[in-house]
Amino acid sequence: MTEGNFVDYVKIYVASGKGGKGSTHLHREKFIEKGGPDGGDGGRGGHVYLVGNKGLWTLFHLKFARHIKAGHGGDGGSARSTGADGEDKFIEVPLGTVIRDKETNEILFEITEDGEKKILAKGGKGGLGNWHFRSSTNQTPRYAQPGLTGEELDVILELKVLADVGLVGFPNAGKSTLLSVLTSAKPKIADYPFTTLKPNLGIVAYRDYQSFVIADIPGIIEGAAEGKGLGHYFLRHIERNSTLLFLVPADTEDIKKEYDILVDELRRYNPEMLDKDRLVAISKCDMLDDELKAELKEQLDEELKDIPYIFISSVAQQGLVELKDKLWQMLNS
Repeated sequence: MTEGNFVDYVKIYVASGKGGKGSTHLHREKFIEKGGPDGGDGGRGGHVYLVGNKGLWTLFHLKFARHIKAGHGGDGGSARSTGADGEDKFIEVPLGTVIRDKETNEILFEITEDGEKKILAKGGKGGLGNWHFRSSTNQTPRYAQPGLTGEELDVILELKVLADVGLVGFPNAGKSTLLSVLTSAKPKIADYPFTTLKPNLGIVAYRDYQSFVIADIPGIIEGAAEGKGLGHYFLRHIERNSTLLFLVPADTEDIKKEYDILVDELRRYNPEMLDKDRLVAISKCDMLDDELKAELKEQLDEELKDIPYIFISSVAQQGLVELKDKLWQMLNS
C-alpha cells in the first residue's frame, strides 16, 4: 500500500431502500364469485450495513464511492404474496473505524471487531395489503398501505488505527528506522524531516510466538495541536494506543524540553492521552561513549523522575531486546 493510497477520513452519503406498497387485489377464481381481498404486503427496503474487515487498513476503497444506495422493496401481489425485500448494501471498513453524523458530528458507533455488522441506514417497512383490513363490516377493502420511505444520511468515516504501541517524536527522531528494525515493515527512511507522510503499522515478534502491534505516526512539531506540520492529521491514531513510546535522539540539546513539548501537544489535542502508559527511548545512543551515557543517565534520573526511559540504537541494534521486554511488560501489566 503506497502512501497516497492511505485514506483515513471520508464523507459518504447513504440511503436505504423504500418499502414496497401493499396490494389491493381482490380474489378472482372460477366458481368463486366473491373471493374477497387477498392483497399481499410490500417487501421491506434494503438496509445499509457497515461490516468490519481485518484485511483492510485504509478507507481508500470508499474514496470514489461517495453515494451508496440500497434497493427498494417490491410491491405486494395477489394470493397474499409478499413483495421481495430490497437489496442490502454492505460497506466493508477496517477495524477502528468511527462513524459520525456529518450534521451533528455525533458519534453513531464504531467498528472494532472482524465480522462485526451494524445497520447504518434502516430500510423502510413494506405496506400492508388489503387482506389485513377486511372485517365483518368492510368485506372488500379497496385500499392498502404505501411503503415507508428509507433513511438518508450524510456520514463521516474516520479511521483510528488499532495498535498497541504508538511511536511519538519529532521529525527525524528515528521512528521509521526503529519500526523497520523491530518489525518486517518497510517504511520510507531518509535524512530529511517529514519522511513519513502516513502512519505505518508493524508487528513485533516476541518470545513464545507472541506479538504486539506498533504504529509509526508522522512527526509532531510544536504547535501540531493547532494544525502546524503534518502530525495533527494523525494525532487521532495515537488515541487507540495503550502505550506511548516517545523517541528522543541522544544528540538533542535538551531531552526533557523536547519530551515536554511532545506531551503538551498530546494534552492540548486530547487530555485523556496523558492517562496512557509512557516510555521514553533515547535513540541514536551509539553516538555516546560510556562516559557521556553515564552523565546523561544521571541527568535524566533527576529530570524525568517517574517516567521510565531506555537507551537504544536502531542502527547498532543496542537495547532493542530490553525495549521489547519493557513494552511487553507495560502492555500486559
